[in-house]
Amino acid sequence: MNNERSKRKRTIHPLRMFFEILHQTRTYKILIGYIVAVFCMALLIMLTDEHINNYGDALWYCYAVLSTVGFGDIVVTGTLPRILSVILTVYSIIVIAIITGAIVNLYTRINEIDLQETMENFVNELEHLQEMDRDELSNLSKRVKEFRKRLLH
Repeated sequence: MNNERSKRKRTIHPLRMFFEILHQTRTYKILIGYIVAVFCMALLIMLTDEHINNYGDALWYCYAVLSTVGFGDIVVTGTLPRILSVILTVYSIIVIAIITGAIVNLYTRINEIDLQETMENFVNELEHLQEMDRDELSNLSKRVKEFRKRLLH
């Protein structure tokens, strides 16, 4: 049964897993706030900078800022748009760090739980060695070797 559950975990689509992690760690709230902030900043930049004439250009500029690519095809010249650009850059770095940390933390906890379950199963089987036949002992030996390889790598 544990093997079936771990196989199911590995077959989850990465995007679905990402959203499940965001939900479990409640970082989806941070991500939603971030997305809203990007759209609001794009609007503010469009309204306050003379070089950005439409909302699409403002969103494109915000994308270049938040991705730290800085294409250079659209630039802001006003003081407020520049300040908003700095805020957006710092906010982007913080949000990416928080979400990355949450994903790594959850992944580590899942691995620790799997390791604990595997160890408990081994101990349980070791307690019943006398009741096992030759095939079961051989299978247990193979699993112990595989487990040892996983621990060393």
